[in-house]
Amino acid sequence: MFQQLISFDKMITPTIIKVLFWIGVGISGLFGIITIFTGLAQMFSGYGEGFIGFITMIIGLVVIGVGILASRIYCELLIVVFKMHESLVSINQKLDNNN
Repeated sequence: MFQQLISFDKMITPTIIKVLFWIGVGISGLFGIITIFTGLAQMFSGYGEGFIGFITMIIGLVVIGVGILASRIYCELLIVVFKMHESLVSINQKLDNNN
């Protein structure tokens, strides 16, 4: 196992990308929830306007949805590169076995 990591036969980056995806989901959710509560505070405090607070709440929901979607798309694009690498390694091994 250690020899595979040193010789770069086994890639660890796909695992790291999956962890980064969940970090991105968490950050998107956190910013969205903060934005939603900011909108609620604007709606029900004497310092903000109700309509702007409502729009801020809607933006918070959009931040959650778009943030998770963008994180997923970005991570999938990165993983595609590693899937192509795995396929090429498999093809190379089959060609070596045939020769």
